[in-house]
Parts: sequence; structure tokens; C-alpha cells
Amino acid sequence: MTTEKNKKTLSGVVVSDKMQDTVVVRVDRYEKHPKYQKFVKKSKKYSAHNPGNTKKVGDKVEIIETKPISKTKKFKVVD
Repeated sequence: MTTEKNKKTLSGVVVSDKMQDTVVVRVDRYEKHPKYQKFVKKSKKYSAHNPGNTKKVGDKVEIIETKPISKTKKFKVVD
């Protein structure tokens, strides 16, 4: 039985679906610049498990942290 409350959830956009059962999700966030006090958009890409290749490029998805599936996959697609 897994508890969902301690796991990190992120939402982003699928940017690549060329791998089998894997999608690359870009997660954007806004961060305030320490000196200039301007909000800057930062993004990071995560590899996520997508069983059945159901998600395509451009889809908005939510990913949740899970135990490592491979060297780079530590998230799975929820919705």
C-alpha cells in the first residue's frame, strides 16, 4: 500500500514521446531573481513512465514521484 501524500507531484507538457513507454515532460516554474526582483521562467525536463504510449506531444500531464524504474525514470504519468 503506497501513500500518495509524501510523493512529489508536478504538472507539465509532453515534449517528446519517441521512446517506448516513456515520455519527456517539461515542467515550468517562476522564480524571483535575487538581485533584480524580476520573475524569471525556469524549466526542467523529466522522463516519466507512460505505459501503453497513451500521451502525445503537447498534452498537459501530471506526473508523480515513484521508485526508480530505470536510470533516468523516477516519475510516472498520472493523468
